[in-house]
Amino acid sequence: MPTRREMWDKLGEPVDFLIIGGGINGAGIARDAARRGLKVALVEMNDLAYGTSSRSSKLVHGGLRYLEHMEFSLVFEAVSERRILMDIAPHLVNPLGFLFPIYDSSRQGLLTLRAGMWLYDGLSLFRSPKLHRSLTPKGVADEEPLLRQKGLKGAPLYYDCSTDDARLTLESALDAVKAGAVVATWARCTELIRDPSGKVGGAVIRDELGGEERRIEASVVINATGPWTDRTLSLSQALDAPLLRPTKGVHIVVPANRLPVRHAVVCLHPSDGRVLFAIPWGDVTYLGTTDTDWEGDPAELAADAADVRYLIDAANEYFPTGGLQPADVISTWAGLRPLMRPVAKKGEKIDESAVSREHQVVVGQDGIVTIAGGKLTTFRKMSAEVVDTGVKLLRMVKPPMRLSPAYTDREPLPGAIGWPEDDDHAKVAEQVAEAAQGNLSPVSALNLVDTYGMRAMEIARMVVKEPSLATPLSPDRPELEAQVRWAAREELAATVTDVLLRRTQVFYRAKDQGLAAATRVAEILADELGWSAEERERSVQEYAREVALSRRWQEETSSAD
Repeated sequence: MPTRREMWDKLGEPVDFLIIGGGINGAGIARDAARRGLKVALVEMNDLAYGTSSRSSKLVHGGLRYLEHMEFSLVFEAVSERRILMDIAPHLVNPLGFLFPIYDSSRQGLLTLRAGMWLYDGLSLFRSPKLHRSLTPKGVADEEPLLRQKGLKGAPLYYDCSTDDARLTLESALDAVKAGAVVATWARCTELIRDPSGKVGGAVIRDELGGEERRIEASVVINATGPWTDRTLSLSQALDAPLLRPTKGVHIVVPANRLPVRHAVVCLHPSDGRVLFAIPWGDVTYLGTTDTDWEGDPAELAADAADVRYLIDAANEYFPTGGLQPADVISTWAGLRPLMRPVAKKGEKIDESAVSREHQVVVGQDGIVTIAGGKLTTFRKMSAEVVDTGVKLLRMVKPPMRLSPAYTDREPLPGAIGWPEDDDHAKVAEQVAEAAQGNLSPVSALNLVDTYGMRAMEIARMVVKEPSLATPLSPDRPELEAQVRWAAREELAATVTDVLLRRTQVFYRAKDQGLAAATRVAEILADELGWSAEERERSVQEYAREVALSRRWQEETSSAD
């Protein structure tokens, strides 16, 4: 696999598709287009999944709540895509039980919700990870002992999936590279190039780490920049009105022993009825999400004290004996939903949560193709729609081409190649531990499998050659030094933040968010990437700023006290 620098060096030749944005949509589009045989370049101003695609609720789900609004086609599409993602990325997309407690005060009745569950299973053609079950109050207490019992009428237990959103994005991009795409990270689009007719025919790209600029000609330019969509479009022309109405979604992470849940528990916030989740995540639990309008710089997005209190209030309503406090919060993350701005009637106010999650593919008068809106779960299908649109435009300026089918719905992502049919993570972890010849603990072996799938075998072989690479990055976490070398060599990682926030989950889950590990990570990256002492220190400081941004809410809490 080429390094990030080697990818940059490949940029410059004319391409069929130039994709701006390396989130889940950009990576999915690159994968689909390259698999069809198109010449593709993807450029991302930061790291892959830098924005919303590493800051979601980390769920692949059918959107149960959309049934309430009779959006059956949206649910059917999502549950169909959920099944496909389970098949092509079984190491990253894992079944998760969701418990939906119904109380005397709940807006949905138990019978209504049970009918909705059968409809939900039916729309998935009964191919959900498991069919739902209806639990009595006693059954709920057996499953979730800390859940509030007063007024409880029962609960359906249904199944969707959890995922690692950043790695789903990464593996889609790696598969695009395998199919011939150039994927350049830390490569910012600074200018869109127009031909004499006014059509956008390429872009000027700047290497954010080296300062060099390159001009790339493209038959079709695709804007997949998520929350930065309007900013990208403004490089081409002045906008009459914003295309997006972005909303902020915040999550908080707490130790599992402070909020032990066995399933994802669906909560309706006591103040506004918004749907939230308390989700088990190994040795931690995370809660989210909020839904508030955001008009600032997406790069400065962070949780504030009100967001954290809002989520803690919901947790304490449903788990009253827990007494969760702000001091329990290990980390936070905040993402922007790049939702399409609805057209409101005069005097009408549209609530943030009522803004449609459906996507749109828009072709501007200047020829640029923009994808906005949509959900993580349906990225693959959205990507195919964008490529179809781009191919129509391409055929208007180039002779007819013979393209191959992409087969993105059946070809596995890199870590799923050779994955066992029984989907037994523990069994694969035993094989990885055996391949490491005693150099890996069972916990680290399982973490490698859950992170890399079958590619964990290659990391195990690295550890055999260099046993010191089995050293943990943080004393309370299973991530290893080997993963840093692998990230630089095989996964386009170029900074400490790339490694600790997106190639691993140390940022979210380590008690110190990986601050103590940052210097060692920088030393390994410096060895791999040839950094100077100054570059090494700069990368550590940039990571410290990222951690500080996620903790900024604490300053507000302290000043309020």
